[in-house]
Amino acid sequence: MPGWHVSTREAQQAGRLQLIGIVQEQHPDRARLFMQWKQMNWPVMADPLNLLGVDAVPITLLIDEAGVIRSKNPQPADLEPFLNRPAPDPRPLAGPAQPPDLAALSAGADRADWANAVALWGDDQQLEEAISAYRPLLEESPDDGTLQFRAGVLYRLRHDTDRRQTGDFPAATAHWTRALELDPNQYIWRRRVQQYGPRLAKPYAFYDWVPEARTAIQARGEKTFDLAVEPGAAEFATPTKSLAQTPDSEVRDPDPEGRVRPDLEGFIRAEITVVPARVKPGEAVRVHVTLRPVAELKAHWNNEVNGVVLRANPPAGWMVDQVQQELPLPPTAVSNEPRTAEFEFLTSATASGEFEIPAYALYYVCEDTNGTCRYRRQNLRVNISVRP
Repeated sequence: MPGWHVSTREAQQAGRLQLIGIVQEQHPDRARLFMQWKQMNWPVMADPLNLLGVDAVPITLLIDEAGVIRSKNPQPADLEPFLNRPAPDPRPLAGPAQPPDLAALSAGADRADWANAVALWGDDQQLEEAISAYRPLLEESPDDGTLQFRAGVLYRLRHDTDRRQTGDFPAATAHWTRALELDPNQYIWRRRVQQYGPRLAKPYAFYDWVPEARTAIQARGEKTFDLAVEPGAAEFATPTKSLAQTPDSEVRDPDPEGRVRPDLEGFIRAEITVVPARVKPGEAVRVHVTLRPVAELKAHWNNEVNGVVLRANPPAGWMVDQVQQELPLPPTAVSNEPRTAEFEFLTSATASGEFEIPAYALYYVCEDTNGTCRYRRQNLRVNISVRP
């Protein structure tokens, strides 16, 4: 888009050309931030479900005043001949676009149409209903890659709301992985998995431009558009051709015999997501770990001692990029924010089957306001599926 924006600026300013974009982003507000950065002030529509059904991007279309596509993926030299064409016969305009009638769609027979409309236009509560509507569709057509992909979008949408459920992100990853298995040539589906996946499988860093964009926008004296969900470490990560591992001998295991008391009270909820959900022997996965204080117990972090320590011990023949991580502490004495870490594992070339990787977290956690603080351990269930 930036290239066409620059090369068509004069035609836009002269009123000879109107640009419109459509993005297949899971988080469309990131496209809005990019547009602000590049000073691209034309409309962009969001299609996170890929309702257009495109299997590769970008696609550039030259469309005349009558709505007729005159060229697909044109070259810059094709623009002037297109602009100089005689104007076509006028056609009546359809009028401003209106949001879909969700109630009418809900009463219809096509539950997928209603669920898709809810994902784009509904509220968070309706999103839960849309996920429920997709379940029987997937049971009837488990090998429908489009259904699998869109179900993943719905689960990730709910994961990004206050109504998230613990298994939403893993469910999204599982559906995206299945979709890609059904059609490995689908570019949109592949990029969605790679967005959250390991560096060994990344084509590029997906959102490393965000800090640069914000700096440039603020330097112009503008307020940057907010992002509903900040990109995570996987989305900033740059590709690599090999996985370097810190030798175990250089990192002391802080609890090798498991003597730290377990968090039997369940003060901290661990959410584990493996991307992709399944790999072949010798392929890599990225493991997302999120630790959330449980609000119902009024649990919160004690930040006066050490940060959260996470340790992973892969099987023989496997590699992990970081055997151990200690997460930085915030400046406040207590806090209740979720804390995240990501590991990358390279599976053995001879691995096959289901593996539970030994891993654990150590943390200081407190119960209720001015309540008792404890040092606790939680064993993490990191399950990796390797299939030939």
